[in-house]
Amino acid sequence: MGYGTEMDGCGRFMKYSLFFTNFIIFIGGVVITGLAIWAFVDKVPYIGDLIGNDLLTGTVYVLLAGGILVSIIAFFGCIGASREVKCMLVTYFIIVFLLFVTILIGGILGYVFSEKLVNTLEREMSGSLRLYDHRKSVRDTWDTTQAQLHCCGVHTWRDWGLHGLRVPESCCREVQPGQRFNCSAGTDTVNPSNAYLEGCLNRTQIYMQQHAAVMGGAGIAVACLMFFGMVFSCALFKMIE
Repeated sequence: MGYGTEMDGCGRFMKYSLFFTNFIIFIGGVVITGLAIWAFVDKVPYIGDLIGNDLLTGTVYVLLAGGILVSIIAFFGCIGASREVKCMLVTYFIIVFLLFVTILIGGILGYVFSEKLVNTLEREMSGSLRLYDHRKSVRDTWDTTQAQLHCCGVHTWRDWGLHGLRVPESCCREVQPGQRFNCSAGTDTVNPSNAYLEGCLNRTQIYMQQHAAVMGGAGIAVACLMFFGMVFSCALFKMIE
């Protein structure tokens, strides 16, 4: 009887631990989904096109899909824990394991991107700048980056003139939303009071690394919580008669 009572106590502990862990995972999934949406609203994937690397864009998509699925599964995991249904626990474990791998990969990709970015950013930005007048996608990306980060060129606004290009309107400061000063007088002259003079290299690097670190850290943190969820579900499964 003492053994049975102890098992009942352990079973209840595992049950409530799994329920609590799933509740935290659910919140984590909502946070990851929110961060991924924030990245889209903040045009991170769009600006990521500037450096010719789809790694961060892929990370955002992985975390968005993973965050939504994690939230849904964690919600049903709470129900499975409270009902003590073995079939639901097995299904929960399999799905959470797959999501654990997905979210963990997404988190690691965020940090991998952060390290890889430093080595390729300047080369890719300089190469894409030359194509500004030839490709609409490149032009839109540069205009978005310069307007969003309040910068101009790679190292300085003079980079445009070095390639025989006129300084884009996106280098001009905003008078009000949707309206900018006319700051460019050609390929080699701007009005310094109305233009962004700092280059985009450092600002883009910091911007992308910050987003990658935040999303990567959130993904790894939720993956760790999911690991505990799998452990508790296995333990509870064995204790249910």
